[in-house]
Amino acid sequence: MQILDWSTLSEVQQAEALARSPLVGDENLEQTVASILQQVRQDGDDALLALSRKFDGVEIADIKLSAEAIASACSNVPQSLKEAIAQAIANIETFHNAQKFQGVDLETQPGIRCELRTEAIEKVGLYIPGGSAPLISTVLMLALPAKIAGCDQRVLVSPPPINDAIVYAANACGIDEIYQVGGAQAIAALAFGSQSVPKVDKIFGPGNRFVTEAKRQVSQDSQSVVSIDMPAGPSEVLVIADAKAEPAFIAADLLSQAEHGPDSQVMLVTDSETLAAQVNTALSAQLEALPRKEMASVALLSSRTLLVKDMAQAAAVSNLYGPEHLIVQTESPRDILKDIRAAGSVFLGAYTPESVGDYASGTNHVLPTYGYSRSVSSLSLADFSRRFTVQELTPLGLQNLGNAVMTMAEAEQLDAHKNAVALRLAKLAEE
Repeated sequence: MQILDWSTLSEVQQAEALARSPLVGDENLEQTVASILQQVRQDGDDALLALSRKFDGVEIADIKLSAEAIASACSNVPQSLKEAIAQAIANIETFHNAQKFQGVDLETQPGIRCELRTEAIEKVGLYIPGGSAPLISTVLMLALPAKIAGCDQRVLVSPPPINDAIVYAANACGIDEIYQVGGAQAIAALAFGSQSVPKVDKIFGPGNRFVTEAKRQVSQDSQSVVSIDMPAGPSEVLVIADAKAEPAFIAADLLSQAEHGPDSQVMLVTDSETLAAQVNTALSAQLEALPRKEMASVALLSSRTLLVKDMAQAAAVSNLYGPEHLIVQTESPRDILKDIRAAGSVFLGAYTPESVGDYASGTNHVLPTYGYSRSVSSLSLADFSRRFTVQELTPLGLQNLGNAVMTMAEAEQLDAHKNAVALRLAKLAEE
């Protein structure tokens, strides 16, 4: 990877050093995705079948998997993988069960009761990337929180032909609505509905730039009235490391994200030029052994190493970048954690590879990318619910609060607001 000295860069050059992969930007992307969305909106299943032929190169007879097809797929999954999935499920359930909302119910002053309640979103769509790497783990990250939150209808979509292990994982998480459709057309089906795919209230799941753009467009479509979890596109990781870090570990972590696809990006921030050179050597050696070498090589072209003066500056640079994944491989990683402000998920210490969060530690791997971690949180149980408030006033409560409300309403020149209180206070005065 290219090595840059952060302190010698101008402000413009620093911004360029933190820029995402140019492959993410595509002038025709918005128009291409809009065309796909419109096609699905108009033609429903016919469009989904045609687009599967065009983009996935497969001919499918049924968009929805039958119970027989699900059972058959599950029977093909080896026992060792089933056991690994079971261990991951246990940890993810433990962590997400602990996130259950407890509710708020209190008096802000005598006679004024205020509550914060939560209800599960009824219909959720779960997008599972397929393509070059069937993301079995993403099924767990979406389906388990949806189940724990109590979402009534959980609809899973994935590009055809769906990997047997994806089907098994979905079944293990209590999902029986599985549809063979991927890409922007799958997002369109979830947003608008089709003859086979039901319309949902909220769409979850990461994907390539076409999926990300489709999610953005449908979330802004006033006719579909569907929300999305977050901007979650091509994967990225930033590693903060000091001179005592293990170069081979760092290289392995960088490549674990680079192999996701050519539009992924990996970054190393370190105060050691020697370590930077050692990591590059390790990258070259490990890259040669990867089956996905070509994809990772393209991703590395838009990746770089930044040399900083100390770990405080390393944290500052990381916060500017706002990585999806942040790995801290330093002698005292928790000393740096206190300075971290923007990251989707943080991995502390030499023996906490990003891979554990991707699969089985218990945290969720659906995370904001493109620097959105500066304002968007990682996926959690709360994302599968909606919050609403409740207030209830006794006559005494309204009498104690009424004058303040009327004074503020009058200042805003909203006389009807003032009158709604005044009429009630007058009635109480009569009594």
